[in-house]
Amino acid sequence: MTPQRFNRLTSVLNHRQPDITVVLENVFDPHNVSAVMRTCDAVGIQDIYILNDRIPPHKKWGYRSSSTADKWLSVHQFTNAEECFNEITKKYEKIYTSHLGESSSDLYSMDLTQSMALVFGNETFGVSDNIRKYADGDFIIPQVGIIKSLNISVACAVTLYEAFRQKKQKGHYDQSRLSENKMLELQKQWKLIDES
Repeated sequence: MTPQRFNRLTSVLNHRQPDITVVLENVFDPHNVSAVMRTCDAVGIQDIYILNDRIPPHKKWGYRSSSTADKWLSVHQFTNAEECFNEITKKYEKIYTSHLGESSSDLYSMDLTQSMALVFGNETFGVSDNIRKYADGDFIIPQVGIIKSLNISVACAVTLYEAFRQKKQKGHYDQSRLSENKMLELQKQWKLIDES
């Protein structure tokens, strides 16, 4: 690995945000999953959780949608909701689901700089009631059109870029936020990926 490449990968790691993650519940289309991965990488999210407890686990992601972003992310796959959310609650302080409901918060009124997991659901049914019971609250992306929903990958991108904006304003990208151990672990993993 050249020094320039090492510096590039280290710069990316220095912008990773360990206090925010995305959870995808039974998202059917692997291209949607891949598009979410690409956005996660773009805004510095390292960990993504994929729960498939009602559909079969994906064997691969959509290459064109992800541009191989999954190689650079820590992808945690679960087939059991309780196990998935037990793991998430150990690492993140709050859980919010994307859900169209009367009590849902407007995305732009939320503080997205806190430690949180953002949950997005199936393309047809959204986040299930079973998963919403783990949440601290629901949020919506305000819309003024006739159709009141966005494609899952678009909804995730809009949400994550609002989090990016808020976190950037608070200086979250100004210095490395990964622990030293996590930084070293990812540097080793990424070096192997880069050399393969």
